[in-house]
Amino acid sequence: PIDFFEKGKTYIFFSHVIKGQPYNMPMLKAMMEKGVNLIEYEKVTDELGRRLIFFGKFAGLAGMINSLWAMGYRLRAMGLETPFAKLRQSHKYDSLEEAKEDIRKVGMEIAAKGLPAEICPLTIGFTGYGNVSQGAQEIAGLLPSMEVSPEELLTLKGRNDLPNNVIYKTVFKEWDLSQPNDSNAEFELQHYYGYPKEYHNVFEQYVPHLSILMNCMYWAEQYPRILTNEYLKKLFIEGKNKLSVIGDVTCDPDGSIQCTHKGTEIEDPVFVYNPLTDEATMGFEGEGVLDMAVDILPSELPRESSVAFSNALVGYVKAIAAANYDVPFADLDIPGPVKRAMILHQGKLTPDYEYISEHLDN
Repeated sequence: PIDFFEKGKTYIFFSHVIKGQPYNMPMLKAMMEKGVNLIEYEKVTDELGRRLIFFGKFAGLAGMINSLWAMGYRLRAMGLETPFAKLRQSHKYDSLEEAKEDIRKVGMEIAAKGLPAEICPLTIGFTGYGNVSQGAQEIAGLLPSMEVSPEELLTLKGRNDLPNNVIYKTVFKEWDLSQPNDSNAEFELQHYYGYPKEYHNVFEQYVPHLSILMNCMYWAEQYPRILTNEYLKKLFIEGKNKLSVIGDVTCDPDGSIQCTHKGTEIEDPVFVYNPLTDEATMGFEGEGVLDMAVDILPSELPRESSVAFSNALVGYVKAIAAANYDVPFADLDIPGPVKRAMILHQGKLTPDYEYISEHLDN
């Protein structure tokens, strides 16, 4: 709540303002008016820009558990029984290890009995290869699986010679998602980061070949969307859709996965998006694609997430508490990773975050 903040105090949390998110600009303005100091967990980084304090892996772990559970109940709603329906949502397990053990059992059942022909080959795509994706892949790796390249994925659909007791995993990197608008140019990662408008989406060619899409990568609005509502509508009209579940771990509302129109609650975690009507219905029923979009996924694995996060943070606590925030920002004596994460100092945007001012009046 906006009235939570006290004048001149220092706060450190996930503020969700670094992209200029409009829903949090009123909060940021209130903090500026009260002259507070704001340290953003997400921006505590080393000199190479690598995050040092993060929940990402646990978001991926919980997101994959939830998506497999959701797959089971979605297929059941469509009249198909699978071992996935024996799973539970992440927060209903006492521990991560208990969840993993359940998934191993499901994997053994799949290996022994196979999956229904109607959903084979069962394929899982992961966008990104960072901490979030690694967490999701760790869970998927507990099932009998084989990794295939994006190019190989395109050859699986419709084949009758594939075993029904293997799940196929594909990891998509930036160049699998976007390519230069200039057909004569080659993809260059740093150029893509710097000039995203010069690139267009090529990922949608893979969507008809995926059963589950795990969206695990950072996205900002200047980049091409990964999956648009228009493309989903085209798939459904043409009868080419295979996609049953989207595990949108990234969860940018109306963002990289356009049909994720909102983040969902742990208690009500999924909805079915109908591309033909452009409407979403909470739960597992209805025509369309199921979207799991819980935006606080690490909270579903509270013990493991808290221990890992605390271990990463504890080394900075004393310095943060002891710092003299009354001095000019240039003279502020705090560890570099923390200083790089300071969005507000005495209520003013610090140099690295002055760009946010462009969003304050939106």
